[in-house]
Amino acid sequence: MRQLGIQLLLVVGTLAVAWRLLVGSGQRTQALRRLGLLALAGFAIWSIFFPDVWTGLAKRVGIGRGADLILYGLVVAFFGFVVTTYKRFREMETRYTRLARRIALDEATPATGHGASTAPPDTLSGNLPPSPSVKAADAD
Repeated sequence: MRQLGIQLLLVVGTLAVAWRLLVGSGQRTQALRRLGLLALAGFAIWSIFFPDVWTGLAKRVGIGRGADLILYGLVVAFFGFVVTTYKRFREMETRYTRLARRIALDEATPATGHGASTAPPDTLSGNLPPSPSVKAADAD
């Protein structure tokens, strides 16, 4: 029965990490991730000096060993890392796609017909109108 408490705490922690990472982006989320990393480093240093504390804490919440408690915490932290990395790569892929589209539009040559051109003389002499703005290309 005591294990149920830690199980619920770990599930709630995992859901909280997932929700925060999926919803948030920007400077605030980055600051929270950095604070979380500092807290993890602090706990790691604390664990080096007082390893028995984890065993006592683990037994209080219904887990047999302190190493198991640390492992569960690291699983939640790793999950946060995976979600963050996934979001970062998705954002990067979107940027690359938009950049490739922009370059393709900028470097595209105007289409010409099979026979005589119906384009005005300005276009034939190389005086092309300006290309569409970047915002127009990113509107998809």
